[in-house]
Amino acid sequence: MGASDLLIGLTVVAIGTSLPELAASVASALKQEHDIPLGNVIGSNIFNILGVLGLPGLVHPGRVPDAAVVRDVPVMLVLSGALLLMAYGGRGQPGRINRVEGAVLLGAFVVYQYCLVQQALAP
Repeated sequence: MGASDLLIGLTVVAIGTSLPELAASVASALKQEHDIPLGNVIGSNIFNILGVLGLPGLVHPGRVPDAAVVRDVPVMLVLSGALLLMAYGGRGQPGRINRVEGAVLLGAFVVYQYCLVQQALAP
């Protein structure tokens, strides 16, 4: 279909590797164990950024695609800032994200994925 490696990594691989974490986080949230999903997400993201990106860079250094720097890193930073504001700057109990805020973040993810696919399929 002509999809780039970056698109495949940002969609199929990212979703596939995150599903077990999502299942564990949802199960623990349903059991009122709110620290487990937070530790799972933070630990996974730290490992993915430092380990999964760092180790291949040590083995075979390469160039970061321009699309990742121009499009994906700013999206990550904006959504991370939004998450921080929702958790600590919003109304309600500090350190807590309500259903509406969770829906906003999920909607942002869906829109981002849609934009990635549309951009990849554009002639």
